[in-house]
Amino acid sequence: MADKTIMLVCSAGMSTSLLVTKMQEAAAAKGLDYEIFATSANEADKNIANNTIDVLLLGPQVGFMRSQYESKVADKGIPVDVINMQDYGMMKGENVLNAALELMK
Repeated sequence: MADKTIMLVCSAGMSTSLLVTKMQEAAAAKGLDYEIFATSANEADKNIANNTIDVLLLGPQVGFMRSQYESKVADKGIPVDVINMQDYGMMKGENVLNAALELMK
């Protein structure tokens, strides 16, 4: 079982798959045993209910939903943030992972 779990949410769950791979590579390089996965906005509630999530990151295209997700996970103490648009567009997995690490402090 992974030490921490990071969930990324985007509109379809597809556009973040490359970013997840880059984040997993960055985590492995840091010696971190993290589960990092992407899901669509439609499946996010099910994943929140069925998994222990440590950080929830929203793709820029669903950033407008931030307050909704903050409300959904407020009782679980899960930090929520929107992925930096440049890091997302450039698929800078290490930067996104570092942002997630900051949220877990």
